[in-house]
Amino acid sequence: MFSQQLVNGITIGSIYVLIALGYSMVYGILQIINFAHADVLMIGTFIGLMFCSGLNVPILPTVILAAFCTALVGMSVERIAYRPVKSENRRMAVLVSALGMSIFLQNLARVIWGSRTHAFPTGIPIKLFEIGTVVITNIQVIIMIVTLLVLAVLYYIVYKTKMGTAMRACSVSIDHAKLMGINANSIVALTFGIGTFMAAIAGICVGTYYDAVYPTMGYILGMKAFAAAILGGIGSIPGAVAGGFIIGIIETLGASYISSGYRDAYAFIIMVVVLIVYPSGLFGAKQLDKV
Repeated sequence: MFSQQLVNGITIGSIYVLIALGYSMVYGILQIINFAHADVLMIGTFIGLMFCSGLNVPILPTVILAAFCTALVGMSVERIAYRPVKSENRRMAVLVSALGMSIFLQNLARVIWGSRTHAFPTGIPIKLFEIGTVVITNIQVIIMIVTLLVLAVLYYIVYKTKMGTAMRACSVSIDHAKLMGINANSIVALTFGIGTFMAAIAGICVGTYYDAVYPTMGYILGMKAFAAAILGGIGSIPGAVAGGFIIGIIETLGASYISSGYRDAYAFIIMVVVLIVYPSGLFGAKQLDKV
């Protein structure tokens, strides 16, 4: 029983990891929370549904095409909703703009696709594998493998490329990065694009796993992924990975051994406890303010 729930938790945690990375990457550079991130994920999932169901595109090209389209949406959100108002002295304006964009995207999805829940037909036949007492599906295996591949590519981009060096420089200080000749606006836009690229993959994984897509699906996913980012240390990529897996495992074990009725509450309980006891998170750096 425990082993089975652990596998289920790692599967769900894999999805939270992909979403939490978007929150942490944007916060690491701009020191703001992209509250529209989860709704861009939802738009990306519907784009994937359009390719997969409406145009009968195979699932692998669907994932790639939907992820690139969603990255463009994410970069557009940054250009329209964040860049005109972002400033150290205008944090409230950024927050309001993010919430406004979130509401806009949800209602846009309702207008285009309706409010009902849509099935997500991937054409992948479900297969079961038994390992001792643990039963794992091929969908779960695919989700975990996809997450590992995305993490490997992200590691290469962030730590082995010039663009990654520029991203890390901007995360230390955008002003100093500009003095070194880095185009900060382009780096911020690319960060939004990479984050939403991963979010679209996560959304399609959710649609495949639960066979359901709907306009408000991003809300609860986004809040749990945000809790994961807080747990790991907002702004930390390793923290987002650790936090995502921890939230997924605790949520699944809690639903199994405590109460399934509080499944959605466990992530928020963890977030509150971490904020009280260890605000910087597991991998977050402590901020020292000079007086």
